[in-house]
Amino acid sequence: MIKLYTFPPSTNSRKVRIALLEKGLEFQRINVDLSKREQKNPEYLKIHPFGQVPALDDEGFIIYDSTVINEYLEDEYPYPSLMPKDSEGRARARLMEDFRDTHFNVSCVHIMQEMRKPEGERDGQRIDNAKAAIIQAFDRIETELNGSEYLAGSFSLADIAFMANLELLERFAIPVDAGKYGQTAAWINRLKARPSFAASAT
Repeated sequence: MIKLYTFPPSTNSRKVRIALLEKGLEFQRINVDLSKREQKNPEYLKIHPFGQVPALDDEGFIIYDSTVINEYLEDEYPYPSLMPKDSEGRARARLMEDFRDTHFNVSCVHIMQEMRKPEGERDGQRIDNAKAAIIQAFDRIETELNGSEYLAGSFSLADIAFMANLELLERFAIPVDAGKYGQTAAWINRLKARPSFAASAT
C-alpha cells in the first residue's frame, strides 16, 4: 500500500492527499508532526533528506516534493486522468501549479507563520502584504479561467494545488469579491464541492 508521510495543516501535504483521493487510491497516512519537529528525526531524514512533508512511499519507491509526487501519481496511475491530454493544456496546468507553489502558497505560509506567534509579536505589515498578494493572484486566476470551469480546461493537478489553500481564505478572512472575480468565486465553490476537499482535511 502507498504510504504518505503527511501533516494535516500542511497545504502541500493536503495537495497530495487530494490527488490520491481523486484517483481513488488507497493509502496509509503517517503523521509527521511538524510542531514537534518530527520531520528532523534521523529516521525521517532517510525518507526526506530535507526534512519536509510530504513524502510518499509506493511499495519501496520513495519520492518527495508535492508537485513531483503528483506528477508521479499521474504517470503511474493514469486513470482517472488529472492532466489535459494536449501538450498546451498540460503546459498551462503546470504553469498554474507553479504559480500556486511559488506565489499563492508562499503568501499563505507567511500568514500562517505570523498567526502562530502570540498576537503582540505578529508582524501586521507582513500579514497585510501577504493578503494583498493573495487577492492580486485572483486577477491571474480570473484571466486563466477565461470562461472555463477549471484552470486548464478540464479538472487537473493545477486545480488540486489551489484546493489545498482554500480553507485558509476563510480562516484569514480574505474575501473573494464575486463582483470583480465572478469566475474565480464560482471555481472555488466547484472545488470545495468535490468530495476530496472534505476528505483531505485530515
